[in-house]
Amino acid sequence: MTKKLLFQFDTDTVPSVFDVVVGYDGGADRITGYGNVTPDNVGALVDGTIYTRGGSEKKSTAIFVGGGSMAAGEAVFEAVKKRFFGPFRVSIMLDSNGSNTTAAAGVALVQKAAGSLQGKKAVVLAGTGPVGMRSAALLAQEGSTVVLCGRSLDKAQAAADSINKRFKVQISAAATPDAASRAAIVKGQNLVFSAGAIGLELLAEADWKDEASIEFIADYNAQPPLGFGGIDAMDKGKERHGKKVFGALGIGGLKLKLHRACVGQLFDSAEKVFDAEEIYALAKTMA
Repeated sequence: MTKKLLFQFDTDTVPSVFDVVVGYDGGADRITGYGNVTPDNVGALVDGTIYTRGGSEKKSTAIFVGGGSMAAGEAVFEAVKKRFFGPFRVSIMLDSNGSNTTAAAGVALVQKAAGSLQGKKAVVLAGTGPVGMRSAALLAQEGSTVVLCGRSLDKAQAAADSINKRFKVQISAAATPDAASRAAIVKGQNLVFSAGAIGLELLAEADWKDEASIEFIADYNAQPPLGFGGIDAMDKGKERHGKKVFGALGIGGLKLKLHRACVGQLFDSAEKVFDAEEIYALAKTMA
């Protein structure tokens, strides 16, 4: 029986152990990881995957692009796809820093609970990182009006511009360098997401609990202090102060299932491509 081989092209020095474990749980028989992968050196690695098997056996080879930087991962992802031609291709997935699967899980859970995100006003606090940027993009594609926040306006605007170009949406940017500015920007919003670094509370409970406009809040930080005061990391649609709340571990259950499911589907054919849109579409069916 042909072994299911997953080749992990990681832009970091050491390939992610997390991605290896989930890859095996997703159904790969063997995983080979390469670190420091760039668009310049990935070509020979791709050639090894596309020229070695033919016919129905080709679907048993797949590529996973990961690493800590979404920008670096996207560059490698595009370089890999450009190497493909005709039948010389294998299935491929991009999930740098877990951002595609994490953001897809978070937005899909909120979308299911809301029924529709069309016309909702959304803000993503600390949104300039990979998970925040992907969340903002998916919310905008669902029809929400999105504000992406960062400590500096220049960085937030650069992130918004990148999203708008990649996803053909219109996200705006805002600077929220302190607690007062974050408390101010959530007023009038329906959806509030937090994608900040661990150990940083972005919004105190007092700043969101009495804001009548807020319907849903979602936090990606699993380590206390959480991004939102007054929530629990295990919250999964729990009602708090009249809002439905999703904590990082509540989101994380779907994220892991989604990651495994994507890996499993890589081996269904030699032509699967899993980026944000495809991963999110699957997340909506699993939420």
